[in-house]
Amino acid sequence: MLMRWSGLILLTALASVGLELLSVPSAALFAGLVIAAALALAGLAPRSRGDEPPMPRPFGLAAQGVLGVYIGTMVSPDVLTGLGSAWIPVVVVAVGTLALSVGGGALLGLHRKVDPLTGSLALVAGGASGLVALTRELGGDERMVAVIQYVRVGLVTVTMPIVATVVFGAHTGSGSGSGGGISASVLGTDGLRPQLWGLLLTAVCMAVGITLGRLVRLPAAGLLGPLVLTVIAELTGIAGSAAVPLVLVTLGYAIIGWQAGLGFTMDSLRAIGRVLPYAVGLIVAIGIGSAGLGVLLSLWTGESMFDSYLATTPGGIYAVLAAAAAAGSNITFVVAAQIVRVLLMLFIAPAAARLYQRFRNRNVVDEPEMADSTT
Repeated sequence: MLMRWSGLILLTALASVGLELLSVPSAALFAGLVIAAALALAGLAPRSRGDEPPMPRPFGLAAQGVLGVYIGTMVSPDVLTGLGSAWIPVVVVAVGTLALSVGGGALLGLHRKVDPLTGSLALVAGGASGLVALTRELGGDERMVAVIQYVRVGLVTVTMPIVATVVFGAHTGSGSGSGGGISASVLGTDGLRPQLWGLLLTAVCMAVGITLGRLVRLPAAGLLGPLVLTVIAELTGIAGSAAVPLVLVTLGYAIIGWQAGLGFTMDSLRAIGRVLPYAVGLIVAIGIGSAGLGVLLSLWTGESMFDSYLATTPGGIYAVLAAAAAAGSNITFVVAAQIVRVLLMLFIAPAAARLYQRFRNRNVVDEPEMADSTT
């Protein structure tokens, strides 16, 4: 078993480095997912003991907590003030994106290989890594969600520079220094002191956030509990310049990827293959709908069409950040709108998915009863 875990860790590390060089978002998560799935299908992955999953639950819970704190550190007051008086339009448009996502997920959930909860979470336009992390907690198929979410992020990341250049005539190559301040505030601050302070912040927010989250029965308390506390610490100034150590973030991503990948079988792979064409069609439709919301946001706020397009792009927040910096856009507005979207998706989408699943299950139960009453 030790050899199997050592092989998984080594191959994931090598794949992560390669994907980082290619600027793949959340490279360690994607690498962990692909490597773990490949080893599982080849019969070389770490095996479960009895009914327990291969990845021990405490490790998965810790990875969710680290990710929750990491996402929370993006919500700095400096970034959110970039919205100015555009709070209402941005929130309304974000809710519109949520409606598109849940609607697309509901359509995907009609596929016989996809349950309603998994379909809803798979197409939520924001917080891909967070959604993969909490899918198991909510009772969905994390393998399906992981694959479709990363297809979504990949499509958005690849098409965004093309649309920016062809439609808006914007240059999205190597970024200039104009985005440096915002980039630092979003991606983390270098230096030993911020890392040590970030380590303490991570430990406290995880311990307290997970405990309180469970007490108040917060859905996916392992992720959302630490996230809520970190956002409070950021907005009140308690967090200061804290930055979650990169090694913890990378390890957390890898564990979440392993958790999903180790559950792959040939049957699950074939099922995902059958669903993927439908998912891609819905991803494209959600992207087009989000672009339409970008037009509405531009008319409502007076921001340029290009900035509003970047602000409403359904995914790839770091690619959006790089494109905005390179094109000399209103980067504070773009990043703030994107962060509002991600937070809204992570907090509201799981609840919406659960409600839709209950509604659909109740209808399925009621239909046979009605049929019996008419016979």
